[in-house]
Amino acid sequence: MRKGKHVAHEALNIKGLARTRLAKSVHDAGWGQFLQILAAKTERAGLLTIAVDPRGSSQECSGCGREVAKELHERWQDCPHCGLSIGGDHNSARV
Repeated sequence: MRKGKHVAHEALNIKGLARTRLAKSVHDAGWGQFLQILAAKTERAGLLTIAVDPRGSSQECSGCGREVAKELHERWQDCPHCGLSIGGDHNSARV
């Protein structure tokens, strides 16, 4: 395995989400199957797949590590502490 090479994804409770109003979206997206395929592909490539705790990943600034409170529907990260301005999904991926 190559040192320091990995693919991370949020450790979402897929079964729990499937019982909410997001159920159709969860099933349509085939998240569970996607994660199985992702793990197989990364393993073949010599990479590690890591499931990370999703709590706070959309609140933490990837630039300075400080919390920037926002609602889940807000799709942009503007950090008043370090000035980082980046898409929310990109920021969460970096965290």
